[in-house]
Amino acid sequence: MDPLETDFDAIVIGSGISGGWAAKEFCDKGFKTLVLERGRQIKHVEDYPTAHTHPWEMEYHGRITQQEKQANPIVSRCYAYGRATEHFFVKDNEHPYQQDRPFDWIRAYQVGGKSLLWARQVQRWSRFEFERPHRDGYGIKWPISYDDLAPWYSHVERFIGVSGNNDGLEEVPDGEFLPAWEMNAIELYIQDKIKKNFSDRTAVIGRCAHLTDTKEVHLKQGRNRCMARTRCERGCPLGAYFSSNSSTLPWANKTGNLTLKTHQVVSKILYDSESQKATGVEVIDAYTKTIKRYTARVIFVNAATINTNAILLNSTSERFPNGLGNDNGLLGRYLSFHNYRGQLTAKHHGAPDSYYRGRRPTSIMIPSFRNKNTNDADFQGGYMMFYSATREGWSQQQEGPQFGTEFIQNSARPGPWSIYMMMQGETIPIKSNRVYLTEQLDQFGIPKPALDVGYTDNDEKMLNDFLEQGVAMLQKAGCVEINAYETHQAPGLDIHEMGGVRMGDDPNESMLNSHNQLHHCSNVFVTDGACMSSTGVQNPSLTFMALTARAVDYAAGQLKEGLF
Repeated sequence: MDPLETDFDAIVIGSGISGGWAAKEFCDKGFKTLVLERGRQIKHVEDYPTAHTHPWEMEYHGRITQQEKQANPIVSRCYAYGRATEHFFVKDNEHPYQQDRPFDWIRAYQVGGKSLLWARQVQRWSRFEFERPHRDGYGIKWPISYDDLAPWYSHVERFIGVSGNNDGLEEVPDGEFLPAWEMNAIELYIQDKIKKNFSDRTAVIGRCAHLTDTKEVHLKQGRNRCMARTRCERGCPLGAYFSSNSSTLPWANKTGNLTLKTHQVVSKILYDSESQKATGVEVIDAYTKTIKRYTARVIFVNAATINTNAILLNSTSERFPNGLGNDNGLLGRYLSFHNYRGQLTAKHHGAPDSYYRGRRPTSIMIPSFRNKNTNDADFQGGYMMFYSATREGWSQQQEGPQFGTEFIQNSARPGPWSIYMMMQGETIPIKSNRVYLTEQLDQFGIPKPALDVGYTDNDEKMLNDFLEQGVAMLQKAGCVEINAYETHQAPGLDIHEMGGVRMGDDPNESMLNSHNQLHHCSNVFVTDGACMSSTGVQNPSLTFMALTARAVDYAAGQLKEGLF
């Protein structure tokens, strides 16, 4: 093979949300960049086979059968998994893993990764996310602050397109927003009642990575405005929501600096003890099982949290017998996630002459109001809440004939409003929550990962507080038939796993420095969820992207100075 085909300035492992951003930033800066994706090619528009398919055009109207659920008990629990999207998900038997405690690992092995499937909710982290873990004693000190990341949040928001309002809330800092989606009558009514009855909390429209308007940068990407089709998980032919496929990867490709290789399973990162740097990666072709090596001056690991940890753990050498950079034995430790177990439903009989206006890709959020400036609850960390209101047909609520003229007439009459509310809770980093490698090998001869992750008493207390506060708010808003419950779901189904290669100033208690470099191997960077020192309250994807752009900017400077 021609050395020019195997040697690059930068290698990016993974093509998802953060990997796509690493590729875009490196290519924009003129560096020859190789992106390695273990899955198949997915091209924007042409590889979205069900984007325009109606339910009646699919077998079982798009539903998954009980037999299929039994064959895939993990992935079928995901809210986005169904007949119209199953081709974007990894089936349970395609990459088995060990569960020491129940953990639902949701994966998408293809170009774009889970950026085709994510819920697209994007909030900036606040200063509380960065300061609270160390302040309240449940995490290490973050090596960066909100001020360090703020300009990179703006950089990312302007490019991907984020709808929302500037609400002036310290809990969710304002950003570079496109026009916001609207609340319906009952959502506005609940917002007003919360404001009047709870001085410490505010409900605002959710911020999401959807184009409600198109700026010049979005038109250059070939993207168009969101039509609120609510078929996002099928792939959006309009490019209206942000994905690697519609945005960062095509942008990188136009520079002429991108090389994208699919079906390339990275087994390890190669380390040279003389230079004390990584020299490249070893990959296994998913079809032929042949082994290849690619070299580069800098490597970004963006394979998604668990696989990023697994790659680094498998990257052993004489210098690093326990995994690349793992002198402190913390690689794979402190794996965290978001607590989604609390939910509420209710009815509301107000606004009888109002109806909700079509569909909308976001709900209303209530930013975290616990443990902001001091620890004021019986648990550590915070949680945010989301709610939405829809109106059901009257026939769904009443007894009577289920067919015929009367049924048709009743179906045309709107019934009461239905309210749904959920929590998104921070989980505190626990050393015993971890990913590690087993002695069993997968089909590529790579050790299978094992997950030993669970809830704590802190999660139970936070759950109970959410249920109590949620009921109180809905009662003040005039809701009836309030039902508070927990889902009992396992960790992982939130699809917000973070940690294992956490950032920090002290090499004895962290793996990465403030620029996302491995402390002990300076030309290897980690900027996906694995780098997170704590989970915070907000949705994490915007932070992954901002961290990636910031780290590439630093790495590019090092490359230009010849330090890598």
